[in-house]
Amino acid sequence: MEQSLPDQLHTLRDFIRWGASRFNEAGLFFGHGTDNAIDEATALILHTLHLPPRDLPPELFGAHLTEVEKHKVLALLERRIRERIPVPYLTREAWFAGLSFYVDERVLIPRSPLAELIAQRFAPFAFPESIHSLLDLCTGSGCIAIAAAHAFPEAQVDATDISEEALAVARMNIERHGLEAQVHAFSSSLFQKLGGRRYDLIVSNPPYVGQTELAALAREYHHEPRQALEAEEDGLSIVLQILRQAPEHLNEKGILIVEVGNSEAALIEHLPQVPFLWLEFERGGHGVFLLTREQLEYL
Repeated sequence: MEQSLPDQLHTLRDFIRWGASRFNEAGLFFGHGTDNAIDEATALILHTLHLPPRDLPPELFGAHLTEVEKHKVLALLERRIRERIPVPYLTREAWFAGLSFYVDERVLIPRSPLAELIAQRFAPFAFPESIHSLLDLCTGSGCIAIAAAHAFPEAQVDATDISEEALAVARMNIERHGLEAQVHAFSSSLFQKLGGRRYDLIVSNPPYVGQTELAALAREYHHEPRQALEAEEDGLSIVLQILRQAPEHLNEKGILIVEVGNSEAALIEHLPQVPFLWLEFERGGHGVFLLTREQLEYL
């Protein structure tokens, strides 16, 4: 009699191999924390087994799963294939700048190359000792604001979003990291509710995906909140608002850093007179510009 699948798979290594094979067979898209089937299966399985996501002792890969564990792992692997749900939504956890964050379908899954800048404390573009106030515009899960607060423990950080649902997640993460006294999340349509507040640094990963590009994205992306992805005018509508309004909220030596992804070319064509500095990343990523308050006067 043919054995059932749980009877054929035994070790952690067995399940990772099987899961990766099925992911590749199903043609899944990887881009929400991993970039290949093996890492994707490993992340999902280790979380299900309550094991650390990295630096696992090699001998544990040969450890046998219990029957209960086998069924839990297989159920999630099958759901990843059947529903095309990104792993962080299945595990309710995403990593950004070396930090763990709660995520669900109310917020984008953290994956911005801005994490690399934050880890470098925005050097060489800013002097760390000069950053006393920071704004994370369109904060979503709060990952940028919280990572920045860890990088600049003496700075006050504001985190704003138009979505009350996203802000609920951001506040959960702020509390999770014990940063209630340093990071302040509140509702605002871009700069609308900020009054006369000014900052040394404004960072934003706003919606910047045009309708055509959004329609072509893999099914995994369509589990994310559309409002956090899509912007009109070829993805530029919100970015252009940020550029127009940012000078009023930057200190004299303030800096604006914004991620626009694949809308980079459209932005350059739309504003050829603006001296955008397009940043490069060792770990991959593109479409992030930097402007000083003085340079924003070219608009």
